[in-house]
Amino acid sequence: MATNGSFEGRVALVTGGGSGIGAAVSRRLAAEGARVVVADIAGAAAASVAEEIGGRGVTLDVGDAAAWDSLVDDIVAVEGGLGLVHLNAGVSTGEADPTLLTEAQYRRVMGANLDGVVYGTRAVGRAMKAAGGGAIVATASLAGIISFPPDPIYTLTKHAVVGFVRSSAMALGAYGITINCLCPAVVDTPLIGEARERLVEVGLALIPPSDIADALVTVVRGGGTGEAWTCVPHRAPEPWTFATPDIWAPAPSPAPES
Repeated sequence: MATNGSFEGRVALVTGGGSGIGAAVSRRLAAEGARVVVADIAGAAAASVAEEIGGRGVTLDVGDAAAWDSLVDDIVAVEGGLGLVHLNAGVSTGEADPTLLTEAQYRRVMGANLDGVVYGTRAVGRAMKAAGGGAIVATASLAGIISFPPDPIYTLTKHAVVGFVRSSAMALGAYGITINCLCPAVVDTPLIGEARERLVEVGLALIPPSDIADALVTVVRGGGTGEAWTCVPHRAPEPWTFATPDIWAPAPSPAPES
């Protein structure tokens, strides 16, 4: 992104861009003047969003490391660079009981939610490093900060994303790359599936995907790095403050003898 906060003419990549948060972010970035590459494992959905916003749609399995390298090379060659990436693709298992988790469920969620962020950061980070900088934003979840009993494995991956983002900031910062994550509460997307009606019935406020797109723009324009931004209904997005134990604190003095 340009240092004046403008997205005009910048090349952006959004994964999971065929629906939900990714589609909303793609639309918002295009409206801000960015040239958007919309990626999704559902190639037709990515193409549809891309056609709507005047971008380019591509098919991408974010859990495929080789596919990441190929796509980034192609974007740099065709578009001339890559300045902003939203690592948004993700899935849930829908399983609350770890003893019932299948191997297929586990591998699918790890591939999309965790491998996609690690492989994506590695591939786009190399391109941004060569170009002198850029901005990476990953979609985590409020489940990356708190416990979420309805899906422990989804929660596992989102905690991992938050830890990865916070811990990668220093190394990437040396190359002029910022990395942050968004931690939304429940967003009104296809990911919540059949649970949507039940959530509405119990009065849970669902967040429109466009609010998350607004949050992403706020985060990137803010210029910070290594931050986890919470997005909850009826409140502006804000970086979460983590309680950090003082591991260097001196040992307590022994109690005086009586």
